[in-house]
Amino acid sequence: MEQRHLGRTGLRVSRIGLGTLTWGRDTEEHDAADMLKAFWEAGGTLVDTADVYGDGAAEYLLGRLADSLVPREDLVISTKAGSVPDPDRPADGSRGHLLAALDASLERLGTDHVDLWHIHCHDPATPLEETLQALDLAVSSGRARYAGVSNFCGWQLAKAATWQLAAPGARTRLAGTQLEYSLLQRGAEREVLPAALDLGVGLLPSSPLGRGVLTGKYRGGGVPSDSRGASEHMAPFVEPYLDDTASRIVDAVTTAADGLAVSPLQVALAWVRDRPGVTAPIVGARNARQLAAALSVETLSLPDEICRALDDVSAPVHRYPDHDWSTL
Repeated sequence: MEQRHLGRTGLRVSRIGLGTLTWGRDTEEHDAADMLKAFWEAGGTLVDTADVYGDGAAEYLLGRLADSLVPREDLVISTKAGSVPDPDRPADGSRGHLLAALDASLERLGTDHVDLWHIHCHDPATPLEETLQALDLAVSSGRARYAGVSNFCGWQLAKAATWQLAAPGARTRLAGTQLEYSLLQRGAEREVLPAALDLGVGLLPSSPLGRGVLTGKYRGGGVPSDSRGASEHMAPFVEPYLDDTASRIVDAVTTAADGLAVSPLQVALAWVRDRPGVTAPIVGARNARQLAAALSVETLSLPDEICRALDDVSAPVHRYPDHDWSTL
């Protein structure tokens, strides 16, 4: 699998990442083992998790498998901290919480360092410089090799990345940012992607298949019994993308796939993988069969005319001041 640099850093990762959101909850250990081994054998390196996935079960399972199935040095393990299961305060970006969470993640993962550590979300109740100091301490202590943020909007990302660049050598530059991005969700293009490109931060798209909807499995209004949409705790996650707008985009993806003799999944994943500023979409497969379908995209490059057609049908509405004022 092709490797790409994450932002303006020396960290190289596979251009498809393996997500573990469902590990330890919907994905059993044998399925996780099959996926990790297949991913590694295909040349995949980037494996993404978080301390809240399965209440820590995803990290624990990844640690066990990484220790027994594949060489640890062959993986780029990414995890996140800062999201907390508290409806009154869903984010905790305090230095104390973040560093304690990192230590707990390392214990579950069974390693002395992670390759990439993200702040999971912005915490408006904590000064941003305090949150970012946790990244600096994690890297300077060797517990993390590189640092990034997740689910930051444009001004938050720009502020954080600029703050880190203001004292070269003293602060750790942001290597990456993780954010939902797909043909069904192009909000990142308004401010996050321009900021990331300008400041040298690589984008790691989550839900690159539109929460599974872009595979075409929900066409016709049905919800397959084995899909996330049929899962009690995942159905609310999928439901927003089952509207008429999404249906038109899925139809266009399916038409393109038919013309290329490939699957809608391959078209949708190739589109986001090769967008400017994208380093590696994170694929959250539930079993080895789904992962194999995603990995098969490695040899596919979409023709320019198909990319333009998909761009047009999924184009978000960007009005002033989100585009060049001179065109008004």
